[in-house]
Amino acid sequence: MKKLVSIGILGVQLDSFDPRRRWDRWRPTVSLCQQEDLLIDRFELLYEPKFAKLAQTVADDMQAVSPETEVNQHLISMGDPWDLESVYGALYDFAASYPFDTENEDYIVHITTGTHVCQICLFLLAESRHLPARLIQTSPPKRDPATTPGDYRIIDLDLSRYDQLAARFEIEKRDTETQLKSGIATLNASFNAMIGEIEQVAIRSPHPILITGPTGAGKSQLARRIYEVKRAKRGVSGSFVEVNCATLRGDGAMSALFGHKKGSFTGALDDRGGLLKAAHKGVLFLDEIGELGLDEQAMLLRAIEEKRFLPLGSDQETESDFTLISGTNRELSEEVRKGNFREDLLARINLWSYQLPGLSSRKEDIGPNISYELSRYAKDHGRQVAFNKEARRSYEKFATSPDAKWTGNFRDLNASITRMATLAGNRRINAEIVESEIDRLQRSWQGPKNDSQDEELLRDVLGTQAEEVDPFDQAQLALVIRACRESRSLSEAGRKLFAVSRLKKKTSNDADRLRKYLSKFGLSWDDCLA
Repeated sequence: MKKLVSIGILGVQLDSFDPRRRWDRWRPTVSLCQQEDLLIDRFELLYEPKFAKLAQTVADDMQAVSPETEVNQHLISMGDPWDLESVYGALYDFAASYPFDTENEDYIVHITTGTHVCQICLFLLAESRHLPARLIQTSPPKRDPATTPGDYRIIDLDLSRYDQLAARFEIEKRDTETQLKSGIATLNASFNAMIGEIEQVAIRSPHPILITGPTGAGKSQLARRIYEVKRAKRGVSGSFVEVNCATLRGDGAMSALFGHKKGSFTGALDDRGGLLKAAHKGVLFLDEIGELGLDEQAMLLRAIEEKRFLPLGSDQETESDFTLISGTNRELSEEVRKGNFREDLLARINLWSYQLPGLSSRKEDIGPNISYELSRYAKDHGRQVAFNKEARRSYEKFATSPDAKWTGNFRDLNASITRMATLAGNRRINAEIVESEIDRLQRSWQGPKNDSQDEELLRDVLGTQAEEVDPFDQAQLALVIRACRESRSLSEAGRKLFAVSRLKKKTSNDADRLRKYLSKFGLSWDDCLA
């Protein structure tokens, strides 16, 4: 069996005594050694220098009532016992230097004696496991203290041991994850795992979060949900401020972000606080952060690191303690290589980085999202609409097939459900409406492409060598070149082109696959660009 070791602070009020009535009153430290069902093998008694005599008498009395207990006295200097900093520092130093042996000993910390500040510090050190111990609290007897030692209760701060508490925590965790997913019962395992981590980060971390992914993947919606979780958990108290950086240009960008002083430029008729100031104590969501100019990036970096910045035209710094969430559909590492994005800013904003997959990469989540879009339509329009059974089956079959490109991701799905719900005259979406919608989607994704356009595109890239490409390969190569021209990087183009096959691989290197394909025709990424 492990030995039981108790740690406690000498109580200069409760443990003191009248020499003439030494055993007539309850003394908590001594009473701990009088408990019949609690055999303490060793007691570590902490005391301050001016109470050395009292500590020795209490130690003698403890051994008198419990000869089996070894009492060790530890001199500590806490200074003002009501000063949190000095008390915590003294107890922390004791915990750091004590030779704990958890393999062979169990530890309990007595929190009945000492000032309230001492008790709080002992609690914090036990909760953080600097003191690898449970807590024990004693209370005086209801009858004669000369014959009964009173009661005690042991408190284990490992909350996972308490089934009801653990169940409540699990329910709370699930509720938070559901909130982050807008209440959608998603089935994609990797997406759900990512949301589970974001839930922890949203609650525990004040650091920047970077959300990447294609347009329409839900970056803005997720950013707002993160803010709502932070606010609910008291992580932030201010507002959610959102801006699309692609709309910011020139002096207007500086002014919108950092504010300006009256007269700082033509048209600056009044002082302006700016978006960073508006997000004080809240969350600032910079969507499409890759569109920011280099000057704005430099000022933003300082604002993130120092929580201070200079409004345009001002010589007085402004403070704003905001949490930053950034969104982008660009490959920022590629933008750094091109000199369009600051490497130090990227390093600062991607401590927590999450890539939202497109809808075509989450086919199993299309069904739940269809239900969500119908609910949202009902809420927005006050009109409940549902599918006929066969119509729903037909639409989901198409939506999860390779023919469904979902180039606009969830925006495409939202628009599609809105159109069908609007046309459902009797509030039922039937097979005819679904068939018409599928045709509309396919035409919108196909675009005005034809064989002559493919030939012209190949001649533009390959020159006279285009005639040497087999007709079988021409359509495919034209498709690849278009994907490259519509993408911001080799990796982004690869993700589009290998959207289905990449899901079957444990690890995927889309850029390398695309690079090898192009090399078969003697082409590089730069050759494909317009």
